[in-house]
Amino acid sequence: MRVTVDLDLCASTGGCAQTCPEVFEIGDDGYVHILREQPEADLHESVRDAADLCPTAAIELTES
Repeated sequence: MRVTVDLDLCASTGGCAQTCPEVFEIGDDGYVHILREQPEADLHESVRDAADLCPTAAIELTES
């Protein structure tokens, strides 16, 4: 799985960072940062949950 975020769509609400802090964080600049672009398999469910909860659908997941 590969994780990307469309920063033009992202509202930086922080839900992704709360749902999966191993992969997402809101930086001091107020923008979401991806900590692991290709997270380990045990994080995939949490990453999918974060993407599903994103109010602007800014998180894109692609299978690798």
